[in-house]
Amino acid sequence: MIDINLIRQDHEAIRQRYLRRGKDIDFTAFLQLDEQRKAIIQSVEQMKAQRNKVSAQIPQLKKAGQDVSATIAEMKALGDKIAQEDARLAEINDQIRDFLLRLPNLPDEDLLAGGKENNKPIKLFGTKPTFDFIPKDHVELAKSLGLIDYERGAKLAGNGSWIYTGLGARLEWALLNYFIDSHIAKGYEFMLPPYMLTYECGLTAGQFPKFEEDVYQLANAEGKKFLLPTAETALVNLYRDEVLAESQLPRKFFGYSACFRREAGSYRSEERGMIRGHQFNKVELFQYTTPEQSDAAFEEMVNMACGLVEGLGLHYQLSKLAAGDCSDSMARTYDIEIYIPSMNIYKEVSSASNARDYQARRGNMRYRSEADKKLYFMHTLNASGLATSRVFPALLEQNQNADGSVTIPEVLRKYMGGLDKLVPIK
Repeated sequence: MIDINLIRQDHEAIRQRYLRRGKDIDFTAFLQLDEQRKAIIQSVEQMKAQRNKVSAQIPQLKKAGQDVSATIAEMKALGDKIAQEDARLAEINDQIRDFLLRLPNLPDEDLLAGGKENNKPIKLFGTKPTFDFIPKDHVELAKSLGLIDYERGAKLAGNGSWIYTGLGARLEWALLNYFIDSHIAKGYEFMLPPYMLTYECGLTAGQFPKFEEDVYQLANAEGKKFLLPTAETALVNLYRDEVLAESQLPRKFFGYSACFRREAGSYRSEERGMIRGHQFNKVELFQYTTPEQSDAAFEEMVNMACGLVEGLGLHYQLSKLAAGDCSDSMARTYDIEIYIPSMNIYKEVSSASNARDYQARRGNMRYRSEADKKLYFMHTLNASGLATSRVFPALLEQNQNADGSVTIPEVLRKYMGGLDKLVPIK
């Protein structure tokens, strides 16, 4: 959530920031609630001070032989009124918190306003592959090479599911091992998070309460649990309700998980195969930083994600998202978009994002400053490093040969037993 003081100080400036996301938020009712809250707090504090003062006098009055029954009755009535006001205050606090929890993050000032139409490519790696033969799409290649069983995947789990088979399973695992080894070499700590998460995890990540319907809820689980949509949802909760020393930051993690997406979106005819699915594999980068470390951490993670695609030799573009295309939890996002020849478009394989202190406020994650010993909220950042379900199709399509084979990128060959090509099965 955002700092409530920003709204109190200049709610119109905050409204203008949100308009750049395409969201017009009226703060009138919220500010009225906030004023009610202040008035109740002041009134309750005065009543409690009065009760404490009189209660301290009662023993002395008794000792002096005075009748204190009326005073005790008055204090009981005052106590009842305090309890009523405390209940009102709790209700208003809940309303204020719910309002703040539903607000998106404030976009960084340098982002363009608007949606996808204003996303800006800022880097291009390599050139679009050209072929002197009729190229195949990744579905046809995966079938001819014996890598994916789409039909039995759908039989087992429904549409939007597939089974990696044989060398396909090995190629998928090779990609994951390449990502994992690369991140370990950069000093990131490897984490394997649980796949079932509690409601508080989604709340801290910023996915709940607004996007509860986008995840798979586990109706028969103990407590309110869901299947993680990304390892970020787990990693962002590592230090929930904790205080770290400034010297412990930055903390750098990466996690592998299968990811579960309840709503895979509307399928266009070209989005067959693995382009959209309900379950996919992903390695996720994550950092906790101080505000001063935040921008450098973002650049580091963007470069790491880009380096993975470049290491595979695949053509891609890096785009800086406009304010309205960033997810609600993020202040800024760069997308790495890999080229899919059969679709003649770029598809996102990594989103690198900085949430600033938005998630830390939701999860009460703070650090103690070495300079003034005060507590401050951390910054949290994430980047896919990478999701395989679009890297795999791009790899097949960009590296295909006239004889129907696919050249395996050199960085993956050590994970494939030295194999340098995938050839059609007979």
